[in-house]
Amino acid sequence: MPNLLITGANRGIGLEFVRQYIELGWRVFACCRNPDQATLLKQIASMHANSLSLHELDVSDFEQIDRLSTKLANQNIDLLLNNAAVFLDTHANSLGRTDYEAWMYCLRVNSMAPLKMTEAFVNQVRRSTQKKIINITSKMGSIADNSSGGYYLYRSSKTALNMVTRNLSIDLTPHGIMTATLHPGWVQTDMGGPDAPITAESSVAGMRRVITQLTPADSGKFYAYNGKEIAW
Repeated sequence: MPNLLITGANRGIGLEFVRQYIELGWRVFACCRNPDQATLLKQIASMHANSLSLHELDVSDFEQIDRLSTKLANQNIDLLLNNAAVFLDTHANSLGRTDYEAWMYCLRVNSMAPLKMTEAFVNQVRRSTQKKIINITSKMGSIADNSSGGYYLYRSSKTALNMVTRNLSIDLTPHGIMTATLHPGWVQTDMGGPDAPITAESSVAGMRRVITQLTPADSGKFYAYNGKEIAW
């Protein structure tokens, strides 16, 4: 049974990843800040007690990440899926009114935490069969695609995550570990809103296909949920 460790598992895309990988027979270590309040996640756990465990994790707390790694030290992690993220850009936080404290927190959660998770769990991934680390990014982090400006906090944090992933693809090659960044599309979630054209189910199904088909030659690349490579 392959193992998945996922952050931000209590809602939206993260919750759908949990649903689909459980249905495929994976064992899932699902992380979120407040498991006791994660009603839907707890419902899934109640039906799959042998294959789904919930873990309290605020990815901005790096000491908590280390404690979780120690707790799961004997587990092999076939897929580390860094999904947790924040979107803090508002109309009040635009050019000339930048909230720099919010920007630092955005970078910590969206850019630094996935690297910290990788550092903390690299041994568990290295011992596994599939050896994959996937970072959920956004097309808003693509410099080539940016034609509208704005959203300084979120855009820059995802651009930084893309570079982190590219670096990891090089540094982890000796360990046989593959990495990639995935853009889920504009999805019907709390972040994406009800008018988004893509359901969480179809987005996650597409990303799962990309993850399954990932080879060492693909490591470090930037893909959309439909498998198309995105320009940096």
